[in-house]
Amino acid sequence: MSQKAVIKSFRLDDGREVTIETGKLAKQADGSVVLRLGDCMLLATVVSSPDAKPGVDFMPLTVDYQEKFSSAGRFPGGFFRREARPNDNEILICRLIDRALRPLFPDDYHADTQVAVTLISADPEVAPDCLAGLAASAAIAVSDIPFNGPISEVRVARIDGKLTINPPISAMPNADIDLIVAGTIKDILMVEGEMKEVSEKEMAEAIAFGHEAIKSQCQAQIELAEQLGITKRTYSHETHDEELREKVWKETFDKAYAVARQCNPDKHARKTAFKAVVEEFCAQFTPEELAEKIGFIKTYYHDVEKEAVRSMILKEKIRLDGRGLTDIRSIWSEIDYLPSAHGSSIFTRGETQSLTTVTLGSKLDEQIIDQAMFQGTNKFLLHYNFPGFSTGEVKPNRGTSRREIGHGNLAMRSLKQMMPGDDVNPYTIRIVSDILESNGSSSMATVCAGTLALFDAGVKLKAAVSGIAMGLITDGKGNFGILSDILGDEDHLGDMDFKVTGTSKGICACQMDLKVDGLPYDILIQALEQAKAGRLHILGEMNKTIAAPREDYKAHAPRIVILRIAKEYIGAVIGPGGKIIQEIQRTTGATISIEEQNNEGVVEIASPNKQSIDAALSWIKGIVAEPEVGEVYEGKVKTITTYGAFVEFMPGKDGLLHISEISNERIPSMEGILKEGEKIQVKLVEIDKKTGKFRLSRKVLLSNRPERVTPDQQ
Repeated sequence: MSQKAVIKSFRLDDGREVTIETGKLAKQADGSVVLRLGDCMLLATVVSSPDAKPGVDFMPLTVDYQEKFSSAGRFPGGFFRREARPNDNEILICRLIDRALRPLFPDDYHADTQVAVTLISADPEVAPDCLAGLAASAAIAVSDIPFNGPISEVRVARIDGKLTINPPISAMPNADIDLIVAGTIKDILMVEGEMKEVSEKEMAEAIAFGHEAIKSQCQAQIELAEQLGITKRTYSHETHDEELREKVWKETFDKAYAVARQCNPDKHARKTAFKAVVEEFCAQFTPEELAEKIGFIKTYYHDVEKEAVRSMILKEKIRLDGRGLTDIRSIWSEIDYLPSAHGSSIFTRGETQSLTTVTLGSKLDEQIIDQAMFQGTNKFLLHYNFPGFSTGEVKPNRGTSRREIGHGNLAMRSLKQMMPGDDVNPYTIRIVSDILESNGSSSMATVCAGTLALFDAGVKLKAAVSGIAMGLITDGKGNFGILSDILGDEDHLGDMDFKVTGTSKGICACQMDLKVDGLPYDILIQALEQAKAGRLHILGEMNKTIAAPREDYKAHAPRIVILRIAKEYIGAVIGPGGKIIQEIQRTTGATISIEEQNNEGVVEIASPNKQSIDAALSWIKGIVAEPEVGEVYEGKVKTITTYGAFVEFMPGKDGLLHISEISNERIPSMEGILKEGEKIQVKLVEIDKKTGKFRLSRKVLLSNRPERVTPDQQ
């Protein structure tokens, strides 16, 4: 007899039903649910330790997302045939969940907590990324873990001019807005997505539309928790010395405010100055007293520094580096810095710098995608690297971090909107952004540097794309300041990190994370308009370096020619066991790929050498050309028989040159007449309609001239 479950359901705007089931699976977790839409099923669990570890003063939250290949009835690739480390798509979905959940745990809750979401059944028309946040929140809602939610996440897409929630996967190619929006029943928390040069107003409308759907999904979770009679656990993870807290504030606030007011543009100098304030405060204690109090002092002084900086910005309307709220840091850029790269650029804004390269490749360089839900290839890659030295830190290289994958994905989605179509761009393209300095907005620097490097490489990008990170400072009393082009400290101490990318015409991508309860829509609109002004200023600075793609690719870049052939000739070009195509590549030095598309063969020939491409192109054209009766060809003698010779007059096409068609004079024997490998001119005189065999003649080309000069004729 199956376990009885508690089920709560609601419907999307198109009538499809979403169900949340609990009490049946994974009952030893603190909370677990199975969320279902169509045949898509997600198992979400949450476990939180009963107590916090000593000395932990933050929320140790881990979020994991995995797509089981069995969910789609598939075997994993690779030697071991089992799921391994998370792929980029799974990591990006982890980040979508994490960024929505993390701000809503109580500030003083520090127990180790793990949220795990697993795709256990896949539906080819349901994208699980827009359901994972809802599943995770529902698992927390049915647990006793303290949480200031619930939250939900939805996909908002505009398809054929109409906004819709969580549309089928097959409809997404027609979308010009694709946003993931997360929020509570009251406020928006997180936004991430891409769009095709839409206006600020259109994006704000999409966010508001998504929030309406989120409200009903949060209400369903509240009702489910009430139905189960959930009571949240009590906890005590922090102890404080209120007398010491008051002393720290009283003796350090004015000094920290004065440091902030100095407006030093050097972040290391600012850090040293802020540190000197707390060191001066600590000097009044004996080593024994300090050892006991240092943990509290650091915590309280962090709060002092945060409040001092925020107060200074709101009161003085100036920032840590002396800029006004809307000012953009100084920008310089350069292209063609690396002589051997196909395209390169340096983009520097303040203390943030990206060295970016573009590599052009052929179809053989495409990325192969093998996921539970999606399979195929990808011909546009962007990789973002953030080494420790970029912030003056010692950080061992242990592979690509989740943050690096997320920042690279945002830049990739931004530039992808302006990439030319396959008819203009035959290349597989890889962009690599190495962050050499970082003090805020390194992902946005990657977008700008990526545009410059693509222009330098000669890629016909439709329009230049720039990016800017916006910040927000509020005091909870209605006063606020929107900051353009934020510093790292302003990101850390502020209430919002809102990255917006786009062209001069509109927005291409965005990513917003809020650290406060909600963002009024009037502030959202103001932030978007301020971001637009900053974005256009940055585009103007980029245009001073290069305003359009180079007319041609660089001399050492590979050239690609696309040849379309009849489907039936694909096998002839490849040859038995790949013999022909390998011979062409070996002889000409070109790289060749061939595949069937739209019931025809598409041949891609790539080489940095034009002669190599021309040779391969001529060879392949010869293979696929149709022989014409009456045409004269230069052929090669392949085989000699007693009754004539077989001559290859076109690549892969042999015809019979009968002994009677070799000369105007009668030839009694083939001995000594022709040699294998000899090149001769022949004329195609007949194609047998039944057998398709070719009959050649050399004699007809000799009919008007003597074949040899004899002594008698001299």
